[in-house]
Amino acid sequence: MESQKNTTIKHVLFLVLFSAVCFLPFLGNAHLFDWDEINFAEIAREMLVSNDYFHPKMNFELFTEKPPFFFWLQAICMNIFGINEFSSRLPNAILGIIILPLLYYTGSRLKNNRFGLIWAIAYGCTILPHLYFKSGIIDPWFNFFIALALFGLIKARENKLNNVASFKWLMVAGISTGLSILTKGPASIIILGLTGFVYFTSTRFKNFFSFKQIILFILITIVSTGTWLTIDYVQNGNQFIKEFTIRQWELLTTKDAGHGGFFFYHFIVLFFGCFPISAFFIDGLFKKKTAEKNEFTDFRKWMVTLFWVVLILFSIVQTKIVHYSSLCYYPMSFIAALSIYNIQNQKSGFNLRTKILLIISSIPFVIAPFALVFFGKNKELLKPLLSKDPFAVENIQANVTWTGLEMLPGIMVLICLITCLYYFKKQKMTNGFVALFLGSLFFIQSGLYFFINRIESISQRANIEFWQSHSKEDAYKITYHYKSYGNLFYGEVTPQANKNYTDETWLLKGKIDKPVYISCKVNGKNDFESEIKDALFLYNKNGFYFYKRSPLP
Repeated sequence: MESQKNTTIKHVLFLVLFSAVCFLPFLGNAHLFDWDEINFAEIAREMLVSNDYFHPKMNFELFTEKPPFFFWLQAICMNIFGINEFSSRLPNAILGIIILPLLYYTGSRLKNNRFGLIWAIAYGCTILPHLYFKSGIIDPWFNFFIALALFGLIKARENKLNNVASFKWLMVAGISTGLSILTKGPASIIILGLTGFVYFTSTRFKNFFSFKQIILFILITIVSTGTWLTIDYVQNGNQFIKEFTIRQWELLTTKDAGHGGFFFYHFIVLFFGCFPISAFFIDGLFKKKTAEKNEFTDFRKWMVTLFWVVLILFSIVQTKIVHYSSLCYYPMSFIAALSIYNIQNQKSGFNLRTKILLIISSIPFVIAPFALVFFGKNKELLKPLLSKDPFAVENIQANVTWTGLEMLPGIMVLICLITCLYYFKKQKMTNGFVALFLGSLFFIQSGLYFFINRIESISQRANIEFWQSHSKEDAYKITYHYKSYGNLFYGEVTPQANKNYTDETWLLKGKIDKPVYISCKVNGKNDFESEIKDALFLYNKNGFYFYKRSPLP
């Protein structure tokens, strides 16, 4: 027993160190990306500037699209480390350091230490989950609270005859649900409700929650999230609740801001984005289930249910964005870890189907580095392909140097995949999985090093640098006919005395009281110059055109 305890401690310490090394370095190495990263960081920045941490604001007006919890985390980091990219992404990196040991602990309790370690490593070495811990978006925390709430509900149900244990787990579930609502809204209630409904329907509602448990869970959830909502309602009336509800309905029923897609969008995102575990997830998902009834098999059923609920729900939702299906990473990594565990212990073989799926899912990561280098060195070949998008044509003119070393991530994935398949053929399964996960990890870290700044240079850096160059000036800073938050965060806007500062017509055509700096894309250049006659053209770069309106003497 003592030996097992020591092993657990060693594994936890290893995972903490592993995740810290993976997620903390180079968080501030690239500018934040429009929209989401800059959007959220700007809300946190304005909390500091206005000294109002209770009400999310955008351009110093009430922001009703998101609740405040994640912005509080960013604001805390900004208070400690300054207003910058590192602080904006730090909350998710810290979450990554928390999650991997938690997955290990959960897996160890459900099965054994070996399975827990496989689950944690599989999650941490998968492309999209890993990248999200180095981002400044809300979803990692939102998903974490939903997963924790579901786990609490599962444990409360298992312990419903033990009042103390049941209450403890209902507290975990209720508080986590409340925090998930404070992070992104009541979508968590829909996800948890649908997951529970599908699960219990399949079991004919056997061993359902007691009435007392349901009431207690609801009360804890209401208390957890209701404090902030109540205070906000007293101060601002129903503005937040009303506008937030309308916004969620728009996302559900319309293709928001061009983020549309076909029904199987998230199927493809998860298959390729969750390399290398997606092939093993499919293998584990469709393998014959054991007839044994215990805590582990029940948990597996919950995970499968959660996966299908999230995948189908967000396939129906009209707005299609990559991170909408990110809650699937938990059940995918769990099922994949079980498949890997069984292959390692020779309870199942590495079959041809899994081999083919693994190879197919690796193709984008092998080819993409070569394609980027080739087209980066031969930009002229891209122009005919982008002829209908003048903004993209000018984007690729950015001064980016490609040395050829950028192909290394793709080469390493290919080498590690071949090594993995070789070991599998020799029945050295553990060696094969080590090679596979090392290849994935190398691709992520080296890919960030080689590509993130080059992609940012092409897509937005000219715009960011323009706002940074005027950040200390007392001026208005706006964009023309395209959405961006770069002018606010990197322009370091401050509260304005003139209430017309949000009136675009006044800023573009009115009698202004101080300079207005304006950014527009090449697509809108002709419209801007024909509409705004008194704007001085400053310069253009990589598809962005910059202007200045000055007040009359």
